[in-house]
Amino acid sequence: MWIRNLALKAIVKLFKIGIRNSAKAVVVKDGKILTIKINENGGTYYILPGGGQKHGENLHQALLRECKEELGAEVEIGELIFVREYIGKNHELAAYHSHAHQTEFMFLCNINQHIFTSGNNPDKGQVGTEWLPITELLDYKLFPQALRTHLISYFESGKATTYVGDIN
Repeated sequence: MWIRNLALKAIVKLFKIGIRNSAKAVVVKDGKILTIKINENGGTYYILPGGGQKHGENLHQALLRECKEELGAEVEIGELIFVREYIGKNHELAAYHSHAHQTEFMFLCNINQHIFTSGNNPDKGQVGTEWLPITELLDYKLFPQALRTHLISYFESGKATTYVGDIN
């Protein structure tokens, strides 16, 4: 009986689709934003440092861990500036991500380094880091791409709409 119950729990867990939380670092120095450089499938793109929250972690703990893994560095976490959702079925990669639903919390962060080596657990395809000029973000493939205008506006005016919605 207990084996059947265990098997049923495993099946339910396998098919249960939940919302995943993620914490991201928005690190800015000298008019440039720190990004993770990814080279994958013959192309290069950029993402913000950070990643998925694990069970039992709060968002700050997740962000500290992720920055250590991806940057090999510790960050000082500041205010929450953006909340973004990604509902995979609504975007161009729906064929691959239709099941995905992620909420990302983006925090303004400080860091005392300027050059980084990959941490102990870099992202798939991560080839390094790069400081991108904020005023030129529209020239880069920074994901989520719709966030680029929000970032530019925030750093020009100091104000932002915190919830940016289901954007990609």
